[in-house]
Formats: sequence, structure tokens, C-alpha cells
Amino acid sequence: MDFRIEHDSMGEVKVPADKYWGAQTQRSKDNFKIGAGLETMPREITIAFGILKKAAAIANNALVPEKMTDEKLGAVSKACDEVIEGKLFEHFPLVVWQTGSGTQSNMNANEVIANRANEIAGKKLLHPNDDINMSQSSNDTFPAAMSIAAVYAVEDKVIPAVNRLIDTFKKLEEVHEGIVKSGRTHLQDATPVKFSQEISGWRTSLEKDVKLLENALSELRELALGGTAVGTGLNAPEGFDRAVAKAVSEITGKTFITAPNKFHALTSKDELVFAHGALKALAADMMKIANDVRWLASGPRLGLGEITIPENEPGSSIMPGKVNPTQCEAVTMVAVQVMGNDAAIGIAASQGNFELNVFMPVLIYNFIQSARLLSDAIVSFNDNCAAGIKANRDKMHENLYNSLMLVTALNPYIGYENAAKTAKKAYSENLSLKEACVSLGFLSEEEFARVFKPEEMV
Repeated sequence: MDFRIEHDSMGEVKVPADKYWGAQTQRSKDNFKIGAGLETMPREITIAFGILKKAAAIANNALVPEKMTDEKLGAVSKACDEVIEGKLFEHFPLVVWQTGSGTQSNMNANEVIANRANEIAGKKLLHPNDDINMSQSSNDTFPAAMSIAAVYAVEDKVIPAVNRLIDTFKKLEEVHEGIVKSGRTHLQDATPVKFSQEISGWRTSLEKDVKLLENALSELRELALGGTAVGTGLNAPEGFDRAVAKAVSEITGKTFITAPNKFHALTSKDELVFAHGALKALAADMMKIANDVRWLASGPRLGLGEITIPENEPGSSIMPGKVNPTQCEAVTMVAVQVMGNDAAIGIAASQGNFELNVFMPVLIYNFIQSARLLSDAIVSFNDNCAAGIKANRDKMHENLYNSLMLVTALNPYIGYENAAKTAKKAYSENLSLKEACVSLGFLSEEEFARVFKPEEMV
């Protein structure tokens, strides 16, 4: 491999000749061989750095044009655009498990953008620290990148995925309107419910989750940029924080504002905890929905068998013809991972010692993973399972009329205690409710037929 010599304040470092990164990135790559190749900094953070570095250059050009000249801005903007477009991902090799402030990832961005911009300019025009990192610190750029990445993940991936499943459930409600089945509480038979009503419960849970996520977005839009090292804004020109937030908004087409209190922005990560709480709520609802679907589809002969779901692949290497609810299982595993991530995020956010939180890489790694997994799993579940759900009308009807909890309809006519006696007799003697009620003398056959109408109990 060919190398070139780069240097930083600690001396010279050998760097691969075909890579844009510099000395500090190489030091981190050499010193933190933890999870290498598996747990690199999320590409969402790389893109966010491209956005914020371009925005910082625009703000600096407006506020200190003698330092960030038009020529420099032009080269920086082109290099940042390549980062944003994902063209330079190979030049961002660093792992999550590095300094807790994300300093080395900030310097990775500074070095790559500076070297690529110099290549574009055709001369040594820009310095990683003096130009690309102008008016900034790792301590305010990394949390700003976290905010940008989180907004994108929630707004552009998770919410659209959930809305897609909501639309599917709306269609399923329409298709299955009027089908009455046995309800279940405590995993035991309960009074009847329409299948469309059951689906509406799933749909409404997801609609609530979307509202929670939308509420969380407003807090995520606050950027720490402008706080620099400890929140005081040292070395940043007056108005830089507002100008850079405006530039980020223009680049992304999304609303971002400067955090009103930079001391809070650097050390507290409560807005990410809150937003991930909404992701955890979504995970909990997806766990419930996936479990309902796989239990309702259980069988095909010895389970509930009230619905059928698409048969996507063989389910067993030894049992021919077996088909499993694999999409449901994937969703439930994702839900467990998200719930575990929530614990890591809460603990990481609690470590804002004095003026800086130094658990930021692990915090955003888990947040982005949760958003990725949920959005991907929901789309997969929607397309490969939910969209193909069909009611087994015959089985629903059979289970409905075998349910002893239909006896609840008799309460107004024979009283709770007599209704309980009817249900117990029917169960112990394997009788129908009608046979048990009539034999106990509580109602005649004609009276029973007049008041016992399961389809009207919904």
C-alpha cells in the first residue's frame, strides 16, 4: 500500500495515499480497533457532518468573508456536497467506540473535506482546523450532527414507514367490515368484537405513535452549533449560531433553529431520550401487533387459525410443508433490540458531566439503529405480511359460537350469578349455552333465541 505523510500537533503520521483523511483520523483508526468493520459511525452522521460543515462555511463567509473567502466557500461546498451524496463514505472509517465527544469523527470530516476541497481547487487552499472547523468545536458539531441525523431518521424513514402500515390497516378494516369474531382478554375467551374493530385498535396505536414522534421532532430541531467548546461560543463570530442554523435549514429543506441555551445543548441529551421514548412506544405497539397476528394465524389446524397470512418461505428444515410467521418474528426481535437500545440511550444521556456529555457516539449509534430497524421492519412486515392478511370467516364463526363468554348477553335477563352457572354447566358437561340455560330452567328455547344474538353484541 502506498502512503503519504500527514502531520498534526503531535507529529507525523503515515496515511494511505488514496484516502482523503489525515493524521487525526489515522490516529483514531490505529488506536480504537473496537468493532472495526461492524460498528463504524453511522453514515447518517457522516451525511449530517457534510450538511453542517457546508452550513458553517456559508455562515462564516457571510460573517467573516476575509477568512472564509468566496473561493474557499466554493471548494468547501463542492466537497461537502460529495459527502452529503455519499460519494466519500470510504474516507470515513472510524468506529463508534472512540472518544465520547466524537472529536475524531469531527476531525475526520474536517480532514476529508479539506483535502477533497484542495483537490477541487487544485492547490493548498484550506486547512482542516482553521477553515473547515472555523467557528466550531467538536463539542458543538457532534451534537448538531446528532440532531440533524435524528430528524432525518424520524421524519424521512420512520414516520413514512408507519404511515404505510396505517394505510394497509385502513384497507383491511374496510375489507373485513361486518365480520364478527370472539374477543379475547387475559388470553381467555371474551365477548364478541368485529374483526375490523380489532384492526382499528392496531391502526390507532400506530397513529398515536406518529403523533408522539412528531411531538419529539420539535425538540430535535435545536442545534448546538455556536456553543463551541463549553457553550460560551468562544472563537465564533457574533450571530454565527443563528446564521448556521438558517443555512442548515436551507440546505436540508427542514426547519432547524439554534439552541437557546448552548450549555444545555452540549451537556444534556434529553431531547434524544424523549424522541427515542417515542420509538420505544412504537416498538411496543409493533410487538403487540406482530404477536396478535401470529397468534391469530397459529395453526393451521391446532391453533386459533382465525386469519391467514402470506406463505413466504419454508418454515422447517425437517418438517415438510411447515410455514412460519417469520415477518412477525422479525418485528418482535427488532422490538426487543429497540427496547434494549432505549436503556443504553437513557444511561448515556445521564452522563453529561459538567459542560459536556461524553457518551454521544454510543447514544446516536443506538438511536439511529432503532430508527433504521423499525422503519425497515415495518415496511417488510407491511409488504410481506400485513397486506396479505385474510380472515378465516368459517373459523371465526365457529370460535364465536363456541365461546362461553357469549353468556354475558344473558346477564340482563337471568342475572350475573345464573349466567355464571349456565357457563360453568356448559363447560363441565360439554353443552351449548342454549342447552345449559334451558336445562337449568332460566329461559325457554324461544326466549333464549330471542335474546341470544352474538352478532349484535359488538
